[in-house]
Formats: sequence, C-alpha cells, structure tokens
Amino acid sequence: MATRGAPSAEGAPRGTMRHVPVLLPQMLRALSPVDGESYIDATFGAGGYTEAILTAAPGARVLGIDRDPAALAAAGTLMARHQGRLRLVEGRFGDLDRLAQDAGFAPADGVVLDVGVSSMQLDDPARGFSFQGDGPLDMRMSAAGPTAADVLNTAEESRLADILFHLGEERSARGIARAIVARRRQQPFARTGELAQLVARVLGRERIAGRHAATRTFQALRIYVNDELAELARGLAAAERVLARGGRLVVVTFHSLEDRIVKRFLKERASEDEHGSRHLPPQGTSRPPPSFRFVNHRPVSPTDTEIAANPRARSAKLRSAVRTEAPPWGQHAGDLSFPRLEGRDA
Repeated sequence: MATRGAPSAEGAPRGTMRHVPVLLPQMLRALSPVDGESYIDATFGAGGYTEAILTAAPGARVLGIDRDPAALAAAGTLMARHQGRLRLVEGRFGDLDRLAQDAGFAPADGVVLDVGVSSMQLDDPARGFSFQGDGPLDMRMSAAGPTAADVLNTAEESRLADILFHLGEERSARGIARAIVARRRQQPFARTGELAQLVARVLGRERIAGRHAATRTFQALRIYVNDELAELARGLAAAERVLARGGRLVVVTFHSLEDRIVKRFLKERASEDEHGSRHLPPQGTSRPPPSFRFVNHRPVSPTDTEIAANPRARSAKLRSAVRTEAPPWGQHAGDLSFPRLEGRDA
C-alpha cells in the first residue's frame, strides 16, 4: 500500500498526516510509465504512487484499488486533478485481475503493490494499528471481520503463541500469549495501550533494539487480522494473470515475511527449466516456461537520506520483473511456503 506498509507501528509524529511515498523514484524507474498505457496501483492508500505515475506519463491511466473505503473517500482532489485518467475501486488486491477486467484495465501494462499498512492508517489512533497513540484494538483495513481485540479475547493460548511466533517472529511468543490469557480473565482487551503495556511488562523493557517492545506483537496481529500474507500470494498470482507481455510488476515490502514471498515467487517464475545432461533421459516433469524475467535480481533499498527523512522506509525493499509471453503458471499460493495458520490458509 507509497509509504504504505511499515515494519512497525512507529514512524511520523502523532498528528503528522504528510504522506511520503517510499522508494518513489526507484518505483518509477522500475515501472517506466508511458503515455497511452494502463497501470494498476493495487494498494492505493494515500495515492502517492498513483499521482507519480499519472504525472510522469500524462497520457497514461491508472486503476487504483484499496480494501479501505476511507482511503478511496479521501481521494477526491486527486480524482479531480487527473479527471478521466484515474478510476478507483474498492476491493482486495488479491482480486486485482478480476477487478481490472471489470473496470476495462485488462490486460495491464504495469502493476504496483506497496504492501502492508498505510501511513493514513498508522497515523489515525482510531484505527488501532499503532501503539504511538491509544485507540481501540481494531487493526482491520476494511470494516469486515474480527478485530484484533476479538482475536486477543477469544483465541486459545496456543493459537495466540502461534500467531505471535510465525507472523511476528516474536521469540517470547509463549510468554506473551500466557500473559494475554491471564489478563483477559480479569478484563477483556479493548485498547492498544493495554496491549503495548502488557508486552513491555512481559519483556521487561519498553524498547528493544531501538523499537518498542510491542512492535512484533502488533505486526503479528495486524497480519493475522487482515490475512496479509495469503493476500500477497494471491495478488502476485493475479498480477501474473493480468499483465500484458512486457508488462511490469513492481512490489515494495516492509518486512522479511513479505519480501520472502515476493522473492520466492519471482525466483520461481523467472527461472529457466533445468533439463540436465543431454546424454541422459529426461528427469521428471519439466517446468513451465518462465512467466517473468527480472528487472533487478537483488532488491532495491532506500538511501540513507530517505531513511533519515522517513524512518518508516528503513526496511523497505523493492523487487520488479517484466512479464514474458508465456502463460501464467496457475500454481496455488501455498507453493510459496509462507507461514500459514489454521483458518487463515489461502
């Protein structure tokens, strides 16, 4: 989702609503927008990437997709400034190929995914994504489904430990889960401050390696509530289906779990079949022809200057590839081997 995702709930000071798109020049170089072509900003957010694309290519058009109705409602000025060249659709980016088809944007010449939570969501205490300001424990990107409070107050202790360990890479997951269950017996969780204070108490300090002690816990709950990893896997497969030959896929991630999925997807799709020795009979089933070729084999990271100006950029990584003429592979998202929890499988 443009400074969309951040690895933690930390960042700009409270009350700062300025939107700073992460890796913006690098995204434009990788996408290379051209007049007359059609692009999909599948994680619209505050519209930073979309505006940059429309400005760089005044004859291009963009389909903006976001599951958060508040993000789309705030885009009136941008719509007016680029009248007729920007269309917005509410939906999940895992369905971007279907949404693009319905909106007349398929096949597309480029797809941008800026994964995670947006700055607008982080900076609004009422959304419950951040421990920087106390608010309700919601964390939903849309208005549907269980909130983070629902998960904390109803999930079994072993389930909570799995969520924190696999989705937050929290080494003290069992201890935190045990404390959550003990605390909710006395009083259900309702506010972000309550959870942040409990985690800091369990870990014995408020900050670890420069970050708030609750960073990993908040990340894990947010990913779980929004089913983010499965959604990313679905979005990559949907982009593979919707991109025209020569179309470009650009993905910006903000933590290792996301980047691992993108890396595996592109490495798999851009690899040639290993036929082995021509003197030996074929070994097993050959792989499909590559559906992508790399733009950058190694991820692009922000400069020190960008990180100093926008701390949320510090762990961002950009990967990009160009669609070949080969048909989409059509494999199940589970092939990417991301952490999956029962009830949240793709």
